[in-house]
Amino acid sequence: MILKLLKLRRKIKREKPDYLRPYWWTKIRLKNKIDSWRKPKGIHNKMRKKLKGRPPLVETGYGSPKEVKGLLPNGKKPVLVHNVEELFKVDKEKEAVIISSTVGRRKRIQIIQKAMELGIEIWNLTSKDLELLKPVEEKIKQQH
Repeated sequence: MILKLLKLRRKIKREKPDYLRPYWWTKIRLKNKIDSWRKPKGIHNKMRKKLKGRPPLVETGYGSPKEVKGLLPNGKKPVLVHNVEELFKVDKEKEAVIISSTVGRRKRIQIIQKAMELGIEIWNLTSKDLELLKPVEEKIKQQH
């Protein structure tokens, strides 16, 4: 059931238009803020009037099904982790870990190692994190 709803959510999101900020194409300072939606409120605003050739306004009907709202694309619930102790509270069948951005390098390495031992999926693992693990693994091999 959840897999069917996830597939439906993917289809809905694929068909959803990109909602653009009004007049982002005329003001240089808005070029990097294309994605930050603002409702057009001016009395002469062409987007608000829904004139042909203008970007679409935000509409209802593109939301995810209630059962899969907030889930990751693999159907697991994201859990924010700040330290190793929080990993033991995670149900690896239903939840996936996201390591907090405030966690430093040393603690991040510890969390990644423990999650790999426990078989917990880390959702925001990067190639940089894997590079950080290599020297630690080499030290462990030298000690044994």
